[in-house]
Amino acid sequence: MATLRLRQTLWATRYISPAVSTRPFFLFAMFSSLFSTSAPVDPNAPNFRPVSSAYGVEELFGELEPKDTEWACPGGFAVETQIWYNFLEDGTSLMCQVIHSAVGVWYPTIQFTCKIYNPTTKETTWKSINVSNFVTPPPNLDKRSCKADQFSITHKSHPGSDSPESYTIRANVSDDLQISLDVTRPAAVPGWKIGRGPKGGFSYFGHDTAEPEGYVVHRFWPRTHASGMIIHKGHAIPAKGPGMFVHAIQGMRPNLVAARWNFAHFQSEQLGGVSAVQMEFTTTDSYGRKGAGSGFVSVNVGSLVVGGKLAAVTAETKWPDENPPEVGILSRAAHTKTALDVETGYDAPTELVFRWAAPSLVPNAPGVVDATLRLDVGQPDAYKCLIEKVDVLAEIPYVIKTMVNYVAGTKPYIYQFLSPATLDVNIPEGLLSDAAGELKVEGTFYTEATFIS
Repeated sequence: MATLRLRQTLWATRYISPAVSTRPFFLFAMFSSLFSTSAPVDPNAPNFRPVSSAYGVEELFGELEPKDTEWACPGGFAVETQIWYNFLEDGTSLMCQVIHSAVGVWYPTIQFTCKIYNPTTKETTWKSINVSNFVTPPPNLDKRSCKADQFSITHKSHPGSDSPESYTIRANVSDDLQISLDVTRPAAVPGWKIGRGPKGGFSYFGHDTAEPEGYVVHRFWPRTHASGMIIHKGHAIPAKGPGMFVHAIQGMRPNLVAARWNFAHFQSEQLGGVSAVQMEFTTTDSYGRKGAGSGFVSVNVGSLVVGGKLAAVTAETKWPDENPPEVGILSRAAHTKTALDVETGYDAPTELVFRWAAPSLVPNAPGVVDATLRLDVGQPDAYKCLIEKVDVLAEIPYVIKTMVNYVAGTKPYIYQFLSPATLDVNIPEGLLSDAAGELKVEGTFYTEATFIS
């Protein structure tokens, strides 16, 4: 029972990062992996197959189908999440998230989390609640909708309209925080995953893709519009602005999935609506194309919206034994300048650069769509745009935290930044009616850099 209580304590840690719902899983996995005794038949065979290498250039864009955003509610060891990010008109960052966490034979835990950050006042509101009576689908709806005693999220279809899909979010998060949002997806910006069909979006862990040890999948609405109201401490705050939505699942046996994560989210109202989204994870050393010991493979997927239209979808794999090319499909996140953060022990970013490049998806605008975003965040002891430096294990009891760090060598930290930023884009003729070539787009940028081990 002591072991089970320890596992539950790790699972119940306060923070589950919005960028990647898989992060609570590693807390359970880093302890449980000590008891994993299975061995591959051929230790030198590939045991990781990234989605970023599974499809050709013309196959990267997989338009989401209704089933892609249904709740799967997987069993075993899995975490599933849906997250809505939005930047409000006053610069406030708003995140709402539902998390379905399964731990072996234990009954799943369902959480609703919300984080609001006002960069002017520096006020952060963070709420995370375990909900009761979670149901999907609710009566008379499909599994794209869900509800619990504390919230309801209703997916609606509006075929043939300018906003063919929407979510209605109603949440009574606490006595001092209620949320009412309507989030719509523009018709010209379809949801996407990497690759078409039921296997689109999936990276597989293990030697056999038919029976994988685990998987990671992400599906995106890269540009949305929110309207509604936040009631915080009795004050009504208008909630209106652009954003994105992501549905992610990690289905994994008790092993570490990733050593690093990077997440980028840029939105602007200029040029008819611009979005740049990117998600990257780097495997642990256990998973690579030559089995255990060939890992630290980076998988990066992303997209660009320009002129209010989905302009490009990107995907790239960075193998540890190869130098990535500078032409072709580019999808990468780099900490181009770092400095030792004495608080965490990591070489933390002081400058981050994100790159996107892929053929245009707009029929009357052939050519390559290219974008770069560079952000100087300052030094770790005096960051300029840091929301929070999250010590993931901070609220785990000291004895357990010390044991986990000693046994697993893990000190997970998440750096969250929010800042005005400039996206440098280079677009072909025809994408916009009145501009082409190199353009600068001013907007709002949120990014996370996660260090797990």
